[in-house]
Amino acid sequence: MEKEFHKIGLLPPYVFAEVNAMKARARAAGADIIDFGMGNPDQPTPPHIVEKLVETVQDPKTHRYSTSRGIPGLRKAIAAYYGRRFGVDVDPETETIVTLGSKEGLANLSSAITNDGDVILAPNPSYPIHPFGFIIAGAGVRSIPIGPEKELMKALRDAVENSSLKPKAVVLNYPNNPTAKVVDLDFYEQVVDYCLHHGIYILSDIAYAEVYFDGPPPPSILQVKRAWDIAVEFSSMSKTYSMPGWRIGFATGNKKLISALARIKSYLDYGAFTPIQVAAVAALNGPQDCVDEMRSLYKSRRDVLIDGLAAAGWEVPSPAATMFAWAPVPPDFAALGSMEFSKLLLSEAEVAVSPGIGFGDNGEGFVRIALVENEQRIRQAVRNIKAFLRGHDQAPPKKRSKQAASL
Repeated sequence: MEKEFHKIGLLPPYVFAEVNAMKARARAAGADIIDFGMGNPDQPTPPHIVEKLVETVQDPKTHRYSTSRGIPGLRKAIAAYYGRRFGVDVDPETETIVTLGSKEGLANLSSAITNDGDVILAPNPSYPIHPFGFIIAGAGVRSIPIGPEKELMKALRDAVENSSLKPKAVVLNYPNNPTAKVVDLDFYEQVVDYCLHHGIYILSDIAYAEVYFDGPPPPSILQVKRAWDIAVEFSSMSKTYSMPGWRIGFATGNKKLISALARIKSYLDYGAFTPIQVAAVAALNGPQDCVDEMRSLYKSRRDVLIDGLAAAGWEVPSPAATMFAWAPVPPDFAALGSMEFSKLLLSEAEVAVSPGIGFGDNGEGFVRIALVENEQRIRQAVRNIKAFLRGHDQAPPKKRSKQAASL
């Protein structure tokens, strides 16, 4: 009974837990923490979606088990969304499935397709479920280093060529969490051609496809016709419609991969609560002005944050998409590392951010700032940060300890 659980042992300590614990202690002591840590939309779900939920839940028949693949009306709504947004035809019976958020879908497909010893390629830095869904499933994960200076196709080719075993799948995520990087359709064309040649599946996460500000709308890999032979794409209602707590998303693409996900889900769940699925239909099929308002809100917050930080002396690239800014740790604090800098910012400026190291080794040197506070709070955070930076002008922080470096 004293033996370790093997799979739990594969998971490193959750880096964000230490910052979250500090945040809780500070709040308990009366501090007013401005929290940019979690990508948790702060706006209410649009009223017409909530009204549909309330209306549907009044019918006792909807209180019974649902279906793990998703109700037919929602699968049809997902297919219609893909037709409108990306100009592609989707068979709602065989090429799409409803998930309990994109995170659950990714984790369950990882379990469905992974054999012992499989090699998976995942970006680094990345949203944790992208590599760890496969690690939990028993695969070996090889990182694709992604950063401003990296050419993405070269990074993919190098990862394949330097792998002792042929990778089974590659995970893509654009617009990217945490870096906010975007790609165009030409990039997807190259990836599809390369992966088809090498027999590698593609798992694409486009949870932030509707959260964009500059340039054209982000594309779907499924706009590349050949992608349907090897690719599946995950999305979520959480960010687009401010429905994070509802836990509803979907996967669309290659029939074989969708079938594998459906098979494993049939053993694990009975699907999302039916009224939630009906409300999701109302979201996808209903008026989309709420989506335009969401983009406008995050864009305005982005501009206030980026302009304010620049005036405070912290130059941060302006994200073209997502609800995040990927901020390099200011040069005077670089020796601390992202974890210690985040803790210092929390304790001295009362501003919470996510340390970049929590998204992988290549996230070191950055922090992720989520646009989940209103503009007044953002301006207050900027004032706090400005005072914090000025307070350290004459007293540079010490280098991080070995213990902090190992986190």
